[in-house]
Amino acid sequence: MTDRTAIDTIKGYFYQFDYAISELLELDLDTDTIIIEGIEDVDVSTATDELAIQCKYYAKTEYNHSVIAKPIRLMLDHYKEVTNGNKKRINYKLYGYFQSGQAKLTLPIDTIFLKDYFLTYIENKVKHCHHTKHNLSDAELNDFLSLLTIDISALEYQLQVSKIITLLMKQFNCQAFEAEHFFYNNALKVIKDIAVEGDIAKRKISKLEFLSKINFKRVLFNEWFITYKGESKLFAELRSQYFTGLNISPYERLFIIEIPNTNYLRAEIKDLILTISKKWSKLSTREPQPFCPYIYLHNILPQELLELKKELFSEGFQFIDGFDFDGSDFNPKSILKPANSNNSIKIKILNKFEHIDLTVKEITKTKEIYQFYNTTPFFDIKYQNVKQVEIQFSLLTDIKKII
Repeated sequence: MTDRTAIDTIKGYFYQFDYAISELLELDLDTDTIIIEGIEDVDVSTATDELAIQCKYYAKTEYNHSVIAKPIRLMLDHYKEVTNGNKKRINYKLYGYFQSGQAKLTLPIDTIFLKDYFLTYIENKVKHCHHTKHNLSDAELNDFLSLLTIDISALEYQLQVSKIITLLMKQFNCQAFEAEHFFYNNALKVIKDIAVEGDIAKRKISKLEFLSKINFKRVLFNEWFITYKGESKLFAELRSQYFTGLNISPYERLFIIEIPNTNYLRAEIKDLILTISKKWSKLSTREPQPFCPYIYLHNILPQELLELKKELFSEGFQFIDGFDFDGSDFNPKSILKPANSNNSIKIKILNKFEHIDLTVKEITKTKEIYQFYNTTPFFDIKYQNVKQVEIQFSLLTDIKKII
């Protein structure tokens, strides 16, 4: 598979996932459900209707009857099982986007058109009549058509995404950034995880369950969302949303960062500390309220933290950690010591997890907490009137690209 073909295939999956998300958001009742990869790509079940939807994205393809003929024949296979009493009677829908050629199909179609253009085909130089194979009468084919909806003027890929963002903004009463980076990001992960389940029962989800699964404000490093958005663009948007401003306010900012168990170098951590300090400190004599950030490195080994501090100290980088003397207990009042041009304190290091809460409760100024986690959020204490941002990352070096 060429790179371009791979991209087109991935986009086709995205389109189906997005369509499933759209269908879920537009269900009338919380108890209504969909199944991913059931009878068709998306099966919708409500109190009054059962609908199996074949969803296709042909961005570079001109519409021809043959393109949708096989999906319609597969739907007719299911309908035959219905007439035999083996399957439940349902409605069918073919939903597809094409680059052009939609005018070739005039709707609605009749049984003659159905047989001539969708059910009759040549394979290995042999003519096949799908309706004859199933021994279906014209009356039965007409009944099948009464259950079938064909829509070849589906929304273009980005327009469908825009529709979803609008639906999410309405659902969660939020702005576009939150709708896209939180709820749509979450939704993609939920649908992707369901789609790969082997048990069809696990590929079924109600509107209520779906909304509860996506209703949290946390930026996930979801590979599907990264593929959709693009890593560089995502990092730029996060930076613009949270870490860019002409005038940085003199707030008390805490950066709490999970250190991965593997795949990191001490130099990366040190570089990250220096970057955070440089961007989020103001110690100039001209600064009316000088300030510097706090940092906590989650899961770092005590000896590794000690060696890191030694290196920073040996390089003349000034920091405090809330310990007044050797053998003393952590003193949150001590770590609140104001940074300024005289003492040149460039960062405040929190050694232990429990020091975060002690420090936050001691701070009386405006506070912001930025949690960067590698796997699962590790700091779940919520404070009133404190801005708290949770961002998942893959590599430590990703954080520098965001802040």
